[in-house]
Amino acid sequence: MIRVVIVDDQQQVRSGISMILSAEDDIEVVGQASSGSEALALARELVPDVVLMDVRMPGMDGVTATGELIQQNGNDPDHLVRVIIMTTFDDEDIVVASLQAGASGYLLKHASPTEIADALRRVANGDTWLDATAATRLVAKLRESSGDHVDIRQVLTRREQEVLRHVAAGRSNQQILTSLVLSEATVKTHVARILFKTGSRDRAAAVALAYRSGFVRPEDPLPN
Repeated sequence: MIRVVIVDDQQQVRSGISMILSAEDDIEVVGQASSGSEALALARELVPDVVLMDVRMPGMDGVTATGELIQQNGNDPDHLVRVIIMTTFDDEDIVVASLQAGASGYLLKHASPTEIADALRRVANGDTWLDATAATRLVAKLRESSGDHVDIRQVLTRREQEVLRHVAAGRSNQQILTSLVLSEATVKTHVARILFKTGSRDRAAAVALAYRSGFVRPEDPLPN
């Protein structure tokens, strides 16, 4: 069962999404929040698998809340909360900021019930999900906003840095999960976040950036 928290400042929106998801046998809405600060408290209490996060909310917005939520449990080897950004706005800058903060996906609120459910399943399994109409533009913008100037130690969490070192050593997800004692979904989520945050198109590009930036050096010992 995929445990979900819905975060939106409009009760009608939260109720509508909850009703849509109630038809899915493998998805359970365990909580609802109306602000970013409420979302953080609820995530600590309920430990959901995925948070559906609105962007524009009074007080703490969705981008800030996403970053804090990822930091809040980013190094928990047992459970990694994943975030899908949901908004009515096709605003590339906001979505890029959310993805770089650690979100695993992005949906427009007018997405179909099937698309919302599929996105939750994919993200809960450690994959990513981008709204199809915006995916190409978003990836291009992520690359533009990143590049060789990326300070990997600033943009990645400690766990993500650790995973990147293993990726740079040529290790597969299976080898990484064995070494770090993580689930396969958690490793996949960390790798996806590394690619998003660094603007890398694939693992090879992330490894190349790690070497170019000096984060990884040829003489470094292999990670344990």
